[in-house]
Amino acid sequence: MPIEKVALDELNTLTDKINNTKGLPEELKGRLMQIVQRLERMANLGHYAEEFDMEASYIDTITSIPWYIETEDQLDLKETRKLLDQSHYGMDYVKDRILEYLATLILLKQRGRDAIASSPVILMVGLQGVGKTTLAISMAKALGRQFVRIAMGGLGSTLELRGTSKSFPNAQPGQITKALIKTQVKNPLILLDEVDKASGEQGLRSDIMAVLLEILDPNQNTEFRDHYVDYPLDLSDVLFVCSANTLGTLSTALMDRMEVIKMPSYTDSEKLIIARDYILPKVMEKSGLNPGELEIDPNLWPGIVRPFGYDSGIRSLGRTLEAICRKVAKEIVEGKSQKVVLIEQNLKYYLPQ
Repeated sequence: MPIEKVALDELNTLTDKINNTKGLPEELKGRLMQIVQRLERMANLGHYAEEFDMEASYIDTITSIPWYIETEDQLDLKETRKLLDQSHYGMDYVKDRILEYLATLILLKQRGRDAIASSPVILMVGLQGVGKTTLAISMAKALGRQFVRIAMGGLGSTLELRGTSKSFPNAQPGQITKALIKTQVKNPLILLDEVDKASGEQGLRSDIMAVLLEILDPNQNTEFRDHYVDYPLDLSDVLFVCSANTLGTLSTALMDRMEVIKMPSYTDSEKLIIARDYILPKVMEKSGLNPGELEIDPNLWPGIVRPFGYDSGIRSLGRTLEAICRKVAKEIVEGKSQKVVLIEQNLKYYLPQ
């Protein structure tokens, strides 16, 4: 096929993408059409292939951004409480704080005010494994919003948030823009996870804190500029939630935009109930086990939980139950057992060594 025909088909495809992207700002649409026209001139001069991949990738990104699509919030406190209780045991203080936060969103929306812009950003602070991420997921489900997590731990450059200019090799948009493209809505719930671990370098951390302030501050995030997109993005409809292990590395300016919710550690008695009623059924299903194929003597639970008493969260406990279920699944597949009952005499065998 002649190069001119290939170029024409490719350019027509790009043009259709631009014209079919709803909500695309007119200024940006005009810029993209100019790129297509320049590629057409380059095709006639024989230099078409050199720039096509870069410009086509840019147009694909711009036309993939959800410029107007959004989900409608489901603001029902009773349903939210029910969902939080289903996914998390205890933590009544934390749940109440989240419900109070959502109540302000409901009231502000009912009275015609910009709810998110008027509300601080939730910052959940606690040790690993106490449920910060799963609480954020539950909030998104309760609101009917798309959820995406951005891991801030060890962030090596502000460009990971802002993106790099498309004039550079291997350029790509930042994590915020990627989150919008992934969810395909302009109002997802984005969890900025472990913001206190954004960087180990003091100077770089200060730069990242400044970018985070621009992302989270409603006075600035209506015109967030991703270097790759090179056009203001309105983040005012995004519901940002942050998590951290400590507050020591966060800037004062950033803390002013936060509402801190401190996550408590779990006691052994709470872990027992969480392991028995919440984790085990999920782990059994994940391992392919049917209800009734694994039974644990109620008197054994304190011994299963206790080795991890030093662990404020439940991740180690979850891994222990996963190891038990894997051994049970192996026995069932090999035909050695149809049902396994854990008692004091065989517990040591099933526990991970």
